[in-house]
Amino acid sequence: MRPPRIARVIAWMIIFVVGVTGAVMVAVRWVQTAPGQGQVIALDPHDRAQSVTAFVPGRVDRWFVTDGQLVKKGDPIAKISDNDPELLARLAAERDQVLAEIASVESARSVASIDVNRARQMYAEGLAARREYEQAQIRVADQSAKLADSRAKLNRIQVSLRRQAEQIVRAPRDGRIQSLNAAASATLVSAGTELATLTPEGNTERVVELMVDGRDIALVRPGRRVRLEFEGWPAIQFSGWPSVAWGLFDGRVRSVDPAAMSTGLFRVLIEPLPGTQPWPSDRFVRLGAKVRGWVQGETVSVGYELWRQLNDFPLEFGNAVKSEEKSMDVYKKKSK
Repeated sequence: MRPPRIARVIAWMIIFVVGVTGAVMVAVRWVQTAPGQGQVIALDPHDRAQSVTAFVPGRVDRWFVTDGQLVKKGDPIAKISDNDPELLARLAAERDQVLAEIASVESARSVASIDVNRARQMYAEGLAARREYEQAQIRVADQSAKLADSRAKLNRIQVSLRRQAEQIVRAPRDGRIQSLNAAASATLVSAGTELATLTPEGNTERVVELMVDGRDIALVRPGRRVRLEFEGWPAIQFSGWPSVAWGLFDGRVRSVDPAAMSTGLFRVLIEPLPGTQPWPSDRFVRLGAKVRGWVQGETVSVGYELWRQLNDFPLEFGNAVKSEEKSMDVYKKKSK
């Protein structure tokens, strides 16, 4: 009996598909990648969002800015009033009193010094007892101790005056007010309470902060090439075939944290790759924008990659293991 024509056609199609699939799995190459998600941050900590805090305790008496307002370095942001409105006046009065005490003690010490010189001369001439000379020296030492105590008290008062004078909170640098702590207007604030968040503006050096799983982190090392997909930027990604992808940007690994974060992921900093298409401008990709990244690794066959992912195995280290073994051999030779 001969099988029907349709059965023979289907059989040959199955054989053809199986053969082509096998050839693709063996011959076609696939670039392994370590995926990660993160955000755009500023490399310089001074270019990141900063908290503007209160220097002295009190309550917010007045706001000089609003959300989204541009400020220059030194511009006032808020005025803090002390709970005691007469505190500055009392401190100034105490300062004047201490200054008067210092002047009085200095005058008394000058007189005591004159007495010491007179007692020394009379003691040398035999006209006075040694006890009188020693008592004169004791009076000078007492006046010096009082003078030192008064000056220390004056320093404490001046420090308090300077702190209370810093009731105008000013912008630490140029930037834009991102948000104000409106609750601070109705409550008492202490030194260190956050009053506003300031975001610097201008030319900032941006990097991408990626979080990579610990299973793949051994493959990630400085200099590795990375493909990046920025949030809001149209892109088509083929992680195994980087040349086919569209709308992605190139970067390279700048550094890898030696220890994992509290989430168990490792932080990897990505910088722009020189000689490639520059990243989108700040207008399209702002600080804090979400990013997906793929750190490129070894090139393997499609079949091996499919088998690895089905078994949830780590990436193929390949040359990375060989280079590590070479470095270990060199280290052993040097240690010998």
